[in-house]
Amino acid sequence: MKERVRILLPEEKVNARIAEIAQQISKDYEGQEVHLVSVLKGSVFFMCELAKRITVPVTMDFMSVSSYGNDTKSSGVVRIVKDLDEPLEGKNVLVVEDIIDSGRTLSYLLEILGKRGPKSLRLCTLLDKPERRVTQVAVDYTCFNIPDEFVVGYGLDYAQKYRNLPFIGIVEFE
Repeated sequence: MKERVRILLPEEKVNARIAEIAQQISKDYEGQEVHLVSVLKGSVFFMCELAKRITVPVTMDFMSVSSYGNDTKSSGVVRIVKDLDEPLEGKNVLVVEDIIDSGRTLSYLLEILGKRGPKSLRLCTLLDKPERRVTQVAVDYTCFNIPDEFVVGYGLDYAQKYRNLPFIGIVEFE
């Protein structure tokens, strides 16, 4: 099966929205430090662009969880592939995610991280598919709500392809 990618959100629109969200985060954490936790691999592109635009002090860590494998739908089974390198106790933690659809992965992850004693725990996502929600998750910062389509680009992939696209695109199978 051959696939092609149709642009949903052009690069300029994505970059402008990330700047707006970074401005809001900077305002919300004014006078404080924020510890960004990237959910690998997809959110690393978004987190780097977001971090460059946040004006308060930023630290970072990375975590990898999986519920997709090489499929286009979540399996519903969440597993930690790589845990954090640093403790979260007393930190203002902002989990940075590429996309939220069913909410299972983030619900599980936020529950685990909340038990690690952060001062605060918030969630920021590049993309949200609220109509796909199975488990409710409180999202503090959302760049875009999108339709229920399989998307790639800006860190999101299909079978490890298309992460490097500078825009958000919809995968269409021929």
